This record gives sequence, C-alpha cells and structure tokens, in this order.
Amino acid sequence: MATALCPLRAALRPRGRRLLHLSAARNDAVVISGRKLARQIRQEARHEVEQWVAAGNKRPHLSVVLVGENPASHSYVLNKTKAAADVGISSETILRPASITEEELLDLIGKLNNDANVDGLLVQLPLPEHIDERKICNAVTPDKDVDGFHVINVGRMCLDQYSMLPATPWGVWEIIKRTGIPTLGKNVVVAGRSKNVGMPIAMLLHTDGRHERPGGDATVTISHRYTPKEQLKQHTIRADIVVAAAGIPNLITADMIKEGAAVIDVGITRVQDPVTAKSRLVGDVDFEGVKKKASYITPVPGGVGPMTVAMLMKNTIIAAKKLLKPKELEALTA
Repeated sequence: MATALCPLRAALRPRGRRLLHLSAARNDAVVISGRKLARQIRQEARHEVEQWVAAGNKRPHLSVVLVGENPASHSYVLNKTKAAADVGISSETILRPASITEEELLDLIGKLNNDANVDGLLVQLPLPEHIDERKICNAVTPDKDVDGFHVINVGRMCLDQYSMLPATPWGVWEIIKRTGIPTLGKNVVVAGRSKNVGMPIAMLLHTDGRHERPGGDATVTISHRYTPKEQLKQHTIRADIVVAAAGIPNLITADMIKEGAAVIDVGITRVQDPVTAKSRLVGDVDFEGVKKKASYITPVPGGVGPMTVAMLMKNTIIAAKKLLKPKELEALTA
C-alpha cells in the first residue's frame, strides 16, 4: 500500500523552490502570479497524462454535472473543461435544468459512479435551493470525488491521511509551498470557516508535516462572521500569513497586516466600479493598500482562481490512477 501511494505523496509535496511571481517595486510586496504557477502545474499534469496513456492506460476522463443557468457556474465549468483539454484529459459537461428533482440528480450521479469510463466526477455548486448539497456531495463515490467534498475525503484529510483534497485549499497550499513561504512554527490567520475552503485550508496549514498527508506545522487561528473586526485585527496584526476566504470585499486592510506578512486572497466578489459603472472582480483584501506592507500577495483575479482549476486536473489524474483505493476505503464504500 505504501509503495502504491508514493506518486500521491509526491503530488502533495512541493516540486521545488522556484519563485514564480511578477517583478515587485522596492518596498512593495511580491505579487504572486497564480496564472504562472497554474501553468507550471498544468505542464506537470500534461506530462503525467502523456506517460500514463503511453503506458497503455485509458485516457483520464472527467464528467461535470451542471444544473441550472447560473452564469458564473457556466463560466467556471467552461474553464475546467478547457483546462482538461489542455492537459490531455477528456471531459464532458452534462447539463440539467434547475427544475431537476433531487431524486433525479441522485440517480444520474449513481449512473456516473458505476460508469467505468468516468474517472473524475463533480457536481458544480451551488445547486437550486430544493436540492440538499451535502446529500449530493456524499452521493459521489469518494475515489471519483475530484472536488474532495465527500465526507470520507473530508474525514481522511482531517486525519492527515491521503485523500482527494478540495481544489481551492490545495491550490492555496501549493501557492505557499511553491513560492517558498515558510509555515513551520508560523502564525496564520484564516478569515473564513466554510467547510469547502476555510476549514480545509486551516487543516492543511496546521497539521503535522511528518504525517501521511504532510501539513504545514503552523499555528492557525480561524475567524468567522461573528469575529468582531477589532478582534480580527488583533489576530491578523501578529500573523505571518493571512489567508482571506470570507467573501467580504476589502475585509483585510493595510492597518491589519504586519510588515512582511504573506497575504493570500481567496475571496472573489463582483462589484460595480463607482467610476466606470462597470462590474469588476475584487477579493477580500484591499490589494493596493496591503501590498505596500506585505512581503507576498496574491491578486484577484489571477491568483488563487487559476490554481483551483489546475489542482482539479491533478485530482482527476489521481482518480484515474486509482491512488485512493485502500482497503479501508473499499470497505466503507462497498
């Protein structure tokens, strides 16, 4: 078992310490280019797929279920299928109307679970209000669950075991590792406690680096909607790394950051520009203000977003190689 999982362990460790970022002016933070890092990871994924297929294996296949007409969801899914084509993964998007019943959606997932041609399977969130998202996430078989949302994958991640890691938290972790930002013994604040983003990021950063799924050995504080702004500032001003994942524009401002901190902005909100009246994407961090104090910062867009898609491709390859099929997982899903 340990030998079979070696490729997965390698996937969870950094590929090197190359700094991939944009040039920074003196005294300003290094702006980490998520797009450059994502291109590097997709190149690794492309090479891995080529080797896998050349060895006589079936080309990895990703199935995406898209319910309803949410424009953002359609855009996200298009980005995922384009990335799949770029790295040599075949994919399909299965469209269903917002009126689909929960039972019909569960039946579709069951068929895809049993389809040997499907390696990776995800149901794009959010779903219509009449559908229980947790029930849907748990319906996807764990070894095809490339979103990493199944309760078994979440549980294994929390126990520092090999699992399908959620793509956005894994993307944040890769940004930190590949940029060379130290975590061991460092103070980290994660603003946001969502089960799909904030909580997994905190788990990856604070857990033991010597375990099966190595973590960052950091001291992590999690804030949430009931954390008063002044109390949040007391935590962030001492933090070596701040990960903003609350979905609140400009939540993190320059006065909340200590000199030299690394700031990772996971938030993404569409707002109307007061000058041009056009809509634009912003993060949870006051980028212009914070970059004058931080040592590293990610932009929005172009930071965490491209990394999320890149890590989804990595998960699809892991699913195709059946690297997450230990005996205890087989017993649980039998």
